[in-house]
Amino acid sequence: MRWKEVEPPSIGKRRQNSLSSNSHGKANTHASVSVLICFSHLRWRFVYQRPQHIMSRFAATHHVVFFEEAVPTDAAEPWLEKRQEEGVQVLVPHLPDSYQGEQAISAQRRLLDAFLEDIAASDIIAWYYTPMSLPYSDHLTPRLTVYDCMDELSAFRGAPPSLVEQERRLIERADLIFTGGVSLFEAKRQLHPNVHPFPSSVDIAHFGAARTPQAEPEDQAHLPHPRLGFFGVIDERLDIELLLAAATQRPEWQFILVGPVVKIDPETLPKLPNIHYLGSKSYAELPQYLASWDVALMPFALNESTRFISPTKTPEYLAGGRPVVSTPITDVIRTYGDSGVVKIAQTPAEFVSAIEEALEDAQQQDRVWQLADAALSDMSWDTTWKLMEEKMRCVV
Repeated sequence: MRWKEVEPPSIGKRRQNSLSSNSHGKANTHASVSVLICFSHLRWRFVYQRPQHIMSRFAATHHVVFFEEAVPTDAAEPWLEKRQEEGVQVLVPHLPDSYQGEQAISAQRRLLDAFLEDIAASDIIAWYYTPMSLPYSDHLTPRLTVYDCMDELSAFRGAPPSLVEQERRLIERADLIFTGGVSLFEAKRQLHPNVHPFPSSVDIAHFGAARTPQAEPEDQAHLPHPRLGFFGVIDERLDIELLLAAATQRPEWQFILVGPVVKIDPETLPKLPNIHYLGSKSYAELPQYLASWDVALMPFALNESTRFISPTKTPEYLAGGRPVVSTPITDVIRTYGDSGVVKIAQTPAEFVSAIEEALEDAQQQDRVWQLADAALSDMSWDTTWKLMEEKMRCVV
């Protein structure tokens, strides 16, 4: 086993800080704070979302370790990549291609144990985003185990067959369970006595920048209006047929999709002159794209993978001052259905009609912003983080 230090590349305007001084301005030393180990299926440098928002804030009070899923390596032996992001220590196990099954689990366990011994960790909080990390971490004896169930991962395409059983084990071990929305809370509350819903929140200041003039991104600048935009992961949750139908019915509208394509073949995505796939962008860049969209879209398919979602992009769009058109996702309806600034539509005809109404609403900017602000009242990741800490203190 060996260590390898890897320095992170520049990530534009996003905050970066050393382990000893984090983005929230508080000191972070091993001697005075506990170690919070976050096991995540999402990589820190993937789309910036719930894990990054929450863990970067916990770095104000804990030594936070973000342990990612293993990646293959050509090296002859396993090694652990270490780097720092926003006050968080990110660890990535690298395993030889030949390591599978129990051999891979044992290697990750040894890398984890060696790291914890190296930092002399004695007071551990285990935080899970994925139950699939349990096989190599179930020997730990944390004083608190938290399962932040942000999605129903078993419903996603490509989910490991063992995920359901591993989640059952994790729920049995957990002291505290958070869910990414009310629908997930309703699904999990019968399984554990200490479950609490924490729907997706928003960094209002960050996305609020879209309400002021922004430098136009080059790959979007040439597109005419009206512009209808989506940012996020493009996967099986996207309603491809709905997007194709709407773009076909309104060829003068420009449909802009920002984000990585994962778990689906890019060739299956609809290709029309007015549909534009701009690829992945950094978290810092998103307000620049959002600033010149006329309407923000959430064209989610209605299937098992979207049954329990509480999309983070809803409050992000609203913080940017854009009217929103969404398919009837349960948690979107519950939270924003009566907001007056989020329109719900299901069929292609309804979706096109809702966009037309939203385009009319967008002409009354002050009213849209007022409704959006009302919908976002008291909503922030800082509040979410503080409330989570309160729940944790009640357990320990």
